[in-house]
Amino acid sequence: MNLYEHTIIARQDTSPSELKQLTEKYSKIVEKNDGEVVKTENWGLINLSYLIKKNKKGSYIHFKIKGKGNVIHELEKNEAIDKKLLRYLTVRVKKFDLKTNYFGKKEDSGKKESVKN
Repeated sequence: MNLYEHTIIARQDTSPSELKQLTEKYSKIVEKNDGEVVKTENWGLINLSYLIKKNKKGSYIHFKIKGKGNVIHELEKNEAIDKKLLRYLTVRVKKFDLKTNYFGKKEDSGKKESVKN
């Protein structure tokens, strides 16, 4: 079994209920093809670096998937025709980082302490 990190970017006007439906839809596709969704993360609405199909922002959903190559092939085939999605990306990894939450709120780590000389 291979390990994959798969990220999709939905249109900025997609409602939270539609995002949940997208997550369920693609999770079911993975499970139908003998794969397993280890973790799903909703990264929220993030500014895009450049306009994509007249959108300045996109809703990011990230999947950590365990499965064979045909799982990714089926996912990408379905995502290519989905009008709600702007982009998708799949990366094969050697192991999952399940502890770190890269897009979560930081706790007091952003505060700078002033040092007087």
